[in-house]
Amino acid sequence: MGNIIGLDDIEEARKTLNNVAYNTGLVHNTTFSEMTGNSIYLKMENLQKTGSFKIRGAFNKIAHLPKKYKKKGVIAASAGNHAQGVAMAAKAYGIKATIVMPKHAPLSKIAATRGYGAEVILHGHLYDEAYEKAREIQEETGAVFIHPFDDPEVIAGQGTIGIEILEDLPDTDIIIVPVGGGGLISGIAVATKSIKPDIKIIGVQSKNMPSMAESIFKDRITTVNGMPTIADGIAVKTPGKITFEIVKRYVDDIVTVDEDEIANAILLLMERAKVIAEGAGAASVAALLNRMGQLKDKKIVALLSGGNIDVNMLSRIIDSGLVKSGRKVFINTLIPDRPGTLGVLLNRLADTGANVLSVTHNRSSRDIPIGYAKVELELETTSEEHIEEIKELLSLDNYSFVIL
Repeated sequence: MGNIIGLDDIEEARKTLNNVAYNTGLVHNTTFSEMTGNSIYLKMENLQKTGSFKIRGAFNKIAHLPKKYKKKGVIAASAGNHAQGVAMAAKAYGIKATIVMPKHAPLSKIAATRGYGAEVILHGHLYDEAYEKAREIQEETGAVFIHPFDDPEVIAGQGTIGIEILEDLPDTDIIIVPVGGGGLISGIAVATKSIKPDIKIIGVQSKNMPSMAESIFKDRITTVNGMPTIADGIAVKTPGKITFEIVKRYVDDIVTVDEDEIANAILLLMERAKVIAEGAGAASVAALLNRMGQLKDKKIVALLSGGNIDVNMLSRIIDSGLVKSGRKVFINTLIPDRPGTLGVLLNRLADTGANVLSVTHNRSSRDIPIGYAKVELELETTSEEHIEEIKELLSLDNYSFVIL
């Protein structure tokens, strides 16, 4: 197969994106380096305009549209990040943008897209259903469809990330890239392998939607009817035709990570790197920590592709992560319904060093024996050992309790 895009296309895209997209930083992370035995760098596309890399490809595509097509307006389908990129680029050129997003796209991404002046239509549950609706509207209106990944100019725009990485760290050994439809990894792979042929490019997908991994394994484009994932930005059922051919030729491996691994990576990035990443953006770190234990003494770049995570989702991930690591526990217990008994319980818990975050005291439910009250406690703890200490104390004091 001849090259669909080459380094010259990506270098031209870089000129187009000058003063439009940020040249995002490459930040060394000591914690992840020590955890893996490698030198780990984070490519901070979560700090890009619109909160993700997508502005690069969308702007490059719209910039190259002939005037007669710009007049017709543009339409796109997106789970959120491509939507914002297209909306911002369209606004810059003063053209109408219509974006079809899945009904359950994060509210923050819907609001941001509307904030850039685009008309947002909510349709379907996954990107692919939104895509079909956008194609229908495009047929009716004659607007130009801006594909999120299967387009040479979009791929070239995303490839500018690869040039930046090698300018900042010429001896990079491996780049880990989140993969949905494949536009991002295709551009980066073409750019970096054209400059440094021995570099390794590793893709990462959610186990809940491993469409590119399945397609490469079967050596044909495969549609995967997967499950919902917190990495909504890479939840694509069918890879692109162009991207499939590029990935097959240039990408060294694709690994998959599960939901708990992605959630843990989001939490670790917050705590250890002071960085907010969405599920798709954190997938590269999830792969680094859980699939690459065989790698040592390598210079590895993990691409944080986006930071547009809904704060409600973030709150749930934090709570879940704290519970799993033994730093938060929920306990239900019964106490005699008389003055002072709640105070005794709380003082006993305080003696262990537990911090009481919330208390619910209920004597009215039908499952509570007469003469007793049900107490629901949310406690901040330090470890699993600390929780075991609390359980022992409650047992010694003859409390009947359940750990939730």
